[in-house]
Amino acid sequence: MNNQIALNPNRLIKALGKLPAEFTRADIIRFVEQNDIRMLNFRYVAGDGRLKKLNFVINSKAHLDRVLAMGERVDGSSLFPFVAADSSDLYVVPRFRSAFVNPFADLPTLDLICSFYDNRGEPLESAPEYIVRKAQSALTERTGLVMEALGELEYYLFSEIDTIYPIVEQKGYHESHPFSKWGLVRREVMQLVSEMGGTIKYGHAEVGNIISDDLEMVQHEIEFLPAPIEDAADQLVTAKWAIREVAYRHGLEVSFAPKIIVGQAGSGMHVHTRFTKDGVNVMADDGGLTDTAKKVIAGYLLCSKSLTAFGNTVPTSFLRLVPHQEAPTSICWGDRNRSVLVRVPLGWQGVGDRMLRHANPLEPADSNVRIENNQTVELRSPDGSANVYMLLAGMAVAARHGLEHPDALGIAERLYVKADASKVEGLEQLPASCSESADGLEADRARYEDGGVFPAGLIDAIIGRLKSYDDLNLSERLVGDSESLKALVSEHLHCG
Repeated sequence: MNNQIALNPNRLIKALGKLPAEFTRADIIRFVEQNDIRMLNFRYVAGDGRLKKLNFVINSKAHLDRVLAMGERVDGSSLFPFVAADSSDLYVVPRFRSAFVNPFADLPTLDLICSFYDNRGEPLESAPEYIVRKAQSALTERTGLVMEALGELEYYLFSEIDTIYPIVEQKGYHESHPFSKWGLVRREVMQLVSEMGGTIKYGHAEVGNIISDDLEMVQHEIEFLPAPIEDAADQLVTAKWAIREVAYRHGLEVSFAPKIIVGQAGSGMHVHTRFTKDGVNVMADDGGLTDTAKKVIAGYLLCSKSLTAFGNTVPTSFLRLVPHQEAPTSICWGDRNRSVLVRVPLGWQGVGDRMLRHANPLEPADSNVRIENNQTVELRSPDGSANVYMLLAGMAVAARHGLEHPDALGIAERLYVKADASKVEGLEQLPASCSESADGLEADRARYEDGGVFPAGLIDAIIGRLKSYDDLNLSERLVGDSESLKALVSEHLHCG
């Protein structure tokens, strides 16, 4: 049996005996018949970055076949702010590889994520999933590389204060029950998301522990395995939906907001990326980080201001991106340095299998352990407000820009730091508001529009939305105004 199928928790993979990329319409129909599936849900991501739903009762095999083959019509003007009402009919067509059994439905239900098409049957240029696909295609056509990503979903769960084992503020990192709360929610989410097709790396309690207004707020994180950015985007948005559903079943409120309380740890959505050629990770070799990786890093740094337009989309994003905390503000990179914008984490290079044998003395020296090249680079600015599809597409554009930039290696060399980045003078700073973020996107828009990846109208719409917050110098305006600050946080508590 294929080692990607053995032990795989995805219910369709187990039932069909094949990987999602091989799923066909006939496979979906067979699974529905054999598992007494009663309903079908179409899922798709609209302009707000959230997962939407369209329900179907399965009336017959012929009806199921027609729905899967033809898709359905939807009102695009209600889903996207930049689709005109007089030409708003769109088609949604399911992608069979995305199928999963809905673990929250009352009746046996199969869900599929869809793509959008216009009245001519052409892909909707501004649809989130198509923008990611275009960004990947442009990158591969011009560099020969495929971009993979993994996201780190950080979130807070709110509940009544536990007086038996009280949490310790800002001391939650990797803590276990009973000193950390609601790990059962995290574990339930991880199991369900895995059964739905998500490839999870691990989960743990995060640093953030907050006590406020008779509530304790405990931070958790779920991290994924690398996947091509099209799949990574689907997995992240589906997982955010699942986290909210599981929390709701337990009577808990959950928030991915970048900031809950000023002065306490916020929630980021760090994104690790790696680039492969012919299936081989090209980010590192026996000599360490490759020139390819350094060019990618340079691209992220060159586009870092405009990337916040996709990854930091609400005013409270910029209450998290403040100096002298782990969230970055200075545009630079470094090794294993959590104060920088782009971090190069440990990648297992040069360690061989000696750690394995030291920890396990009975392990034979000739055990043929293959130490995989897991090197990634991590962009640390995005947060839970991010439009995941736009962010990953934007990062692909930025990476391509770095790979093609004639002085990318020089830029990477000049912007490398070893010290606390917030104390290094002369570094450019990230935007401090949505308004400044919009200015950054306007300055870089030609990069994103190159090759038709981002339509000009979409860029205009994003800039307009960011400017509408009118948040220039907001932090300074809110100093000492705790009520206005609290109202702002509440307004964006359920962003993303």
